[in-house]
Amino acid sequence: MDIPVRQKVMAILIAISIFITIIELIRRRKLREEYSWLWLMTGFILIVLALWTNLLRMVTYMIGAVVPTSTLFFCAIIFVILVCLQFSVKISQLTNNIKNLTQEIAILNSIVEGLTLKVNLKNEPLT
Repeated sequence: MDIPVRQKVMAILIAISIFITIIELIRRRKLREEYSWLWLMTGFILIVLALWTNLLRMVTYMIGAVVPTSTLFFCAIIFVILVCLQFSVKISQLTNNIKNLTQEIAILNSIVEGLTLKVNLKNEPLT
């Protein structure tokens, strides 16, 4: 079962355009470098699979799938799981940062209130 030339050309064009879009988003600082590794890897894999269809067939055989599209869906599911994992790690880090910042702000507010009370007490005339 060979992939028709028209489908192969479209797959290559789409894969290359996705890869170029990812690089452009990184260049314009719309996508941070820390998130880009997964997207660049995905774009690269899409280009490789579009150019090297025998590899796609071999991976399909290795995972026990029947058709190459099943392999692509399997890879897409793995990709979504990795993105969710990466976002979960980042959300956990941000949650810890917010907790720490909130505690620091509370401490600074109590210090400011204490200093304000001292200043007010010094400026009040004795009656």
